[in-house]
Amino acid sequence: MSATFFVPQVSSQEDLDAIRDSARSLLSAIGGPARMRARRRLEGGLDRDAWRQAVDIGWLAILTPEELGGLGLGLQHAAVVAEEVGRHLWTEPLTAAGFLPVLALRTLSVQTRCRDLLEKILSGECLAGLAWQENDGDVGSPAVHTLRAETSSDAVVLNGNKRWVTPTQGVDGWLVWADSKQGKVVVWVPADTPGIEVCTQRRPDGSSMGTITLSGVSLPLSNVLATGDLTRQALDQALECACLLQASELLGVARQLYDITREYLTTRVQFGRPIGANQALQHRMVDAYIQIELTAASLEECLVGAQADASRLALLASRAKARAARTARELARLAIQFHGAMGYTDECDVGLYFKRAIHLSTWLGNAKAHMRRHHQLLRQAVQVSAESDAPEWKGNDYPRDADWGAMSDGEFRAMLRSFFREHYPESLRHVSRRVRWHETREWYMTLSRQGWLAPSWPRQHGGMGLPAEKLLAYIEEQEEYGIARMPDQGLINLGPLLIRFGTRGQQTEWLPKIISGEHIWCQGYSEPNAGSDLASLRTEARLDGDDYIVNGQKIWTTLAHDATHSFLLVRTSKLARKQEGISFLLVDLRSPGVTIRPIRNIADDEEFCEVFFDNVRVPRSNLLGQPDEGWAIAKALLGFERLFVGSPKTVQYALSQLRSVAQARNLFADAAFNDEYAALELDLADLKSLYTKFSEFVKRGDSLPSSVSILKIWATETYARIGEKLIEAADEYGGTFDDQTIAGLRTNPAAPLLNALVTTIYGGTNEIQRNILARNVLELPQ
Repeated sequence: MSATFFVPQVSSQEDLDAIRDSARSLLSAIGGPARMRARRRLEGGLDRDAWRQAVDIGWLAILTPEELGGLGLGLQHAAVVAEEVGRHLWTEPLTAAGFLPVLALRTLSVQTRCRDLLEKILSGECLAGLAWQENDGDVGSPAVHTLRAETSSDAVVLNGNKRWVTPTQGVDGWLVWADSKQGKVVVWVPADTPGIEVCTQRRPDGSSMGTITLSGVSLPLSNVLATGDLTRQALDQALECACLLQASELLGVARQLYDITREYLTTRVQFGRPIGANQALQHRMVDAYIQIELTAASLEECLVGAQADASRLALLASRAKARAARTARELARLAIQFHGAMGYTDECDVGLYFKRAIHLSTWLGNAKAHMRRHHQLLRQAVQVSAESDAPEWKGNDYPRDADWGAMSDGEFRAMLRSFFREHYPESLRHVSRRVRWHETREWYMTLSRQGWLAPSWPRQHGGMGLPAEKLLAYIEEQEEYGIARMPDQGLINLGPLLIRFGTRGQQTEWLPKIISGEHIWCQGYSEPNAGSDLASLRTEARLDGDDYIVNGQKIWTTLAHDATHSFLLVRTSKLARKQEGISFLLVDLRSPGVTIRPIRNIADDEEFCEVFFDNVRVPRSNLLGQPDEGWAIAKALLGFERLFVGSPKTVQYALSQLRSVAQARNLFADAAFNDEYAALELDLADLKSLYTKFSEFVKRGDSLPSSVSILKIWATETYARIGEKLIEAADEYGGTFDDQTIAGLRTNPAAPLLNALVTTIYGGTNEIQRNILARNVLELPQ
C-alpha cells in the first residue's frame, strides 16, 4: 500500500475550526433530529437538494487532490465534517455515498474513466455508492470476489450478489468490485440497468442498505473503470479511511448524547433537587466523559498517523472504529437510562442517536471485529519488527544533549537500549517492588552524569526537554528493559513546581541538588484525618522571626526514610477559608524534631512512613510562593502527580508481563483470552494518546486543567484490570507474592495488582477524582 496516499497536511486549529463552523451552520439550517423523523420512512432515498448544498460547500472535494479538481485537504478536515454530521443526524449518507466513492476513485484516477466519474460526483451530477461486500461481518476488502465479470470485445457481463450495499435507494449507480479471468475489475453499474434486482432493508436510522443481485447484467466495455491490483488497493484504502471517518461520526453522536444528557441532569428535578446532584449519576457521567475524551485523543492520533503513513492505515482504522463504536453505543444506552421512560419514546431525540449509533457501529465491521483485527495486525507488526534487525546504536558515545526531536524514533530507542544494557544493574531488572535509595543510587547518578535524569524538564534547568513522542519512547524503553522506579518525587513533582513557581534564587539553590542526587525528596501532603480532603490538614507552621516553627504529623509519605528533604503543605493561618490558609514549605528532614516511622504495606514492604514534626525550625526562605497561598501550588502539584500516575509506564509493564505469561502458557490459543487481551491492548493504546495530550500542556508551560483527573482514573483502573487478568492467567502461581518461574519465565504475577491497589488511592482517590470532574469540568449540580 502506498505510503503517500495523502500528502501530509499541517492542519492548523484555525482551519479545522473554520470547516467545523461552516459544517455546523449548514447542518443546523437543514435540520437535525426533526428532519430525520420526517424523512426516515420516505421512499426514494436521498434528498438531492440537501446533497447539492453539501457538494456546493465543498465537502466531497476535501479528500480530492487539487489536480483532480478538489481542495487537496486531508483526513482531519473530513473528520471534522463527519463529526458534525454525527452531532446533527444528517440523513444523507455522507461517508457511504460521498467519501467512499471519492476515496476509491482518487486512487483509480490514473484511468480516464475514473477521473470522468469523479468529476461528475464532485459536481453533484452523479450520486454513487460502493458494492464490494459479499459475506456477513467482513472487515476490510475480501481477497476474492464471487461476483464474476466475463468480458468480450465490446461488453462485460456480471453475475453474482453484493450484500450490505449502502445506499440502495436514490443513487445513480454503484462502483462494483468483481473478479474475472483477467483479474480484479471495477465496473460502473447504473441503477437502472436491466437485470439488477435490489432488495432494500431499512436501517433503524432510516438509511437504506441491502442486497444487489446481478443476473447476466450486460454493460458496455467502457463501464469497466479499472483492472488489476490497483483495484484492490483502491478498495482497501477507501474502506480504511471510511472507518476513520465513521469513527469521527460516531464521536459526534457520542458528544451530542453527552451534551443532551448533561443538560437533562441539570434541569430535571426530582425530590426537590436536580437529578444531576446525585453522586452515583455524576460518577457515571464522568465515566462517559472519560470514554469521549479517550475516543477523541485516540482518533486524533489515528487520523494524523494514517495520513502520514498509509502502511498503518488498517491498524489505525480498526483502533479508532473499535473505541468509537463502543463509546457511542455506551453513551446511547446511558442517555436512554438517565432520561427514564421518556428516553424510550420516539419523541425523545436520544432514541434517534441510539439508532444512528447502532447503524454506524455495525456497518464496516463492529467493535469486537475491529478489536480482534487490531490485535492481529499489532502482533504481526511486532513479529515483523522482531524478525528484522532492530537498529543498533552506531555512536561511539552517548550525547548528553542533542536535537532529540530531529532524531528518528528508531535511532533514539536504539540509543536508549544500548545505554541501558551498558549501565543498568542486571539485578534490578523487572523487580516487583519499590526499590530503595541505596539500591538505585548508582543508577540515579549514572543518569545524572549523562544528563538524562529529568527527561521532561527544560534543558536550561538540567533536563532533556524531550518532545512528547520521545518522552513516550523513553518511558516505553525503560519499561521494556525492566528499569525500576527510583525515589523520584524531586524529579516528577517538586522540580516542575520550582520551575513554575520558584524564585530564581530558589531554582538556583534547589534544582541542581535534585539533579546531583544531593537532595532526595518526599511528599508531605496526607495526614491521619486529611487524606483526599487536603484542605482539612492540621500541621501548623508558625512564623518566628526568620523561621517557621512546624508542628504536626504526615502519613503515607512514600520512602520518607530514604529522603533528605520533604515538601510540606502546612497551615499558616486559621482565620481564612481552609484552602486560603495553607502554605507550601521545603523542609530538611535532618532538622532536629523530625521523627520518621516506616509503615509496612500490604505486600510486606516498608514503602510508606509516618513523619512527625515537633517544633521543627524551617528557614522562611524555604517558603515556595506566598504565605497562605500554597493551595494553588498544591493543586498544580496534584496535576503533575496525576500526570505522572497517568503515565503509560506501569500499564505498559503490566501488559508486557501478561503477554509473557500468556505466551509461556499458550493462552493466546484461547479465543476468550485473546479478546480480553485485545481489549486491554486498545486501552493502553488510547491511554498513550490521552497522556500525550496532557503532557503537551506541561511542554508549553501551561497549567494542567482539572480534566487531567481522567488520566489518573483511566491509567490506574486499566493497571488494576491488567493485574487482575495476570493473576488469572497464572492460575496457582497468581496466589503467591514472591517471584515465580512459569514455563521458564521469571515473573511475579501478583505484583502488578498489589501495586495497582494503591495507585487508585494516592494523589486523591479515584472517587475524589470523579467528584472533581463532576464539579469542575462537567459542572453538574452540587
